[in-house]
Amino acid sequence: MSWDPYAVLGVPKASSAEEIRKAYRKLAKELHPDVRPNDKSADDRFKRVTAAFNMLTDEPMRARYDRGEIDADGNEKPQFHPGGGFAGAGAGARARAGNGRGDVFEDLFDGLFSRGGGSRGFGQQRGEDVRYRMEIDFLDAVNGGKRRVTMSDGRTLDLAIPAGLTSGQTLRLKNQGLPGVGGGPSGDALVEIKVGEHPVFRRDGEDIRMDLKITLAEAVEGGKVPVQTPSGPVTMSVPPGSSSGDLLKLRAKGVQTRPVPGDLLVRLMIVLPRKDDPELREFIRTWPGRKIDIQR
Repeated sequence: MSWDPYAVLGVPKASSAEEIRKAYRKLAKELHPDVRPNDKSADDRFKRVTAAFNMLTDEPMRARYDRGEIDADGNEKPQFHPGGGFAGAGAGARARAGNGRGDVFEDLFDGLFSRGGGSRGFGQQRGEDVRYRMEIDFLDAVNGGKRRVTMSDGRTLDLAIPAGLTSGQTLRLKNQGLPGVGGGPSGDALVEIKVGEHPVFRRDGEDIRMDLKITLAEAVEGGKVPVQTPSGPVTMSVPPGSSSGDLLKLRAKGVQTRPVPGDLLVRLMIVLPRKDDPELREFIRTWPGRKIDIQR
């Protein structure tokens, strides 16, 4: 009794290679031995699904199967010609016939899967890559860090996040994809990154920008003010006579890329008291500098 790789994957014969890959990924995730341990039925189906996938993603073999030249195991099918018997039998069938064993048909299920899980005739093949999307915290992208992730088969991994990641970049986890066939290596897990936003910090290449509110007195007299940077709190000197919009730089307090980290660019924003201050209004009214020309 023969078997149909299209039926095993649940796809029509006209399916594209991408449709076949999608069907395989879905079934492999459901049937993988790591997901369903000690389930012989699932293990057998997983092997059959993998064999079907290997057949249908090998374009020359798929074409030969569709033409009826080989069976689902990759064995040659004898072709009967009206005047001359069978032709086109595989080397194994001809060898058996030459040894006095006249049956040129192989048992379709004899030795279908190798001990490593691959189908006969395909050898070792690398497993499929799997893709994930993951959002990470803004500060983890700036400083680097670790994130525990759960794979599709239930395993957990500690993912190292290098400093400097940006949205759209992809991290590759070697050998964490779908298992290989016939003892072949596993595929990789490809994790596409999305970096979350931060309420204070904005990224500008390897630098970070932020606004810092200061009082009028701090702007006029200068002084030391606390600043919360992406890597922790520091104290920054505000020069006397600072204006709103002035930009101060804290070196190496930006994105922690190596060997040279970025900088933190701090824009000063003067904030007046919320409550009415008669003394402040009187000072401004009598201040000689209130009519000074401002260069814009």
